[in-house]
Amino acid sequence: MTQDLFATLPRTPSAIAIEEGVSLLQAFIDEAEAGALMQAIHGVLQQAPLRHMQTPGGYRMSVAMSNCGELGWVTDRSGYRYQGSDPVSGQAWPAMPEVFRALAVRAAAAAGFAGFMPDACLINRYEAGARMALHQDKDEQDMRQPIVSVSLGLPATFLFGGMQRAGRPLRMRLESGDVVVWGGPARLRFHGVDTLADGEHPLSGRCRFNLTFRRAR
Repeated sequence: MTQDLFATLPRTPSAIAIEEGVSLLQAFIDEAEAGALMQAIHGVLQQAPLRHMQTPGGYRMSVAMSNCGELGWVTDRSGYRYQGSDPVSGQAWPAMPEVFRALAVRAAAAAGFAGFMPDACLINRYEAGARMALHQDKDEQDMRQPIVSVSLGLPATFLFGGMQRAGRPLRMRLESGDVVVWGGPARLRFHGVDTLADGEHPLSGRCRFNLTFRRAR
């Protein structure tokens, strides 16, 4: 299944069940909410600027990252982990804006995961040429909690693989305002983002922002 799914569907709000535990909430975020989210993103980044983190193997990630919430996900030569403070500043991560939390709770409920309450939000900025290799989200303590992934700005191709890294992943085109939620039997599926094409979007300029909400502990 390597085709780009949903690339030609109309931009109307719809919940599409990809498989058990996986939903694409297409056009879930309207223009007004998207603007409020971008404003909140800039507020967080004033306190905890984006940075290109390093993997334990010494690889510099092409995606620029920051965090907000009680915990933030970080990677460096010491490994992958959640921690309550920004390793750059030594200060606590910025509080999660209420507009973030409300969206994550609403999206999770729409996908069948009522009661989700995130304590961590990873902010990713993709510029042209940036990508995210296939990986699992497995640093969280409770695998019963879903992942909520929000797309803002330039479109991207989301890669959704199986329980092993090998094999060709499903490809889903994500537009600004789309949300992908996965959990249950799909919680540990490998996933990533294909190389971002150059372009410009009225919301974000020449980049894409992704908000990934998790319950880390």
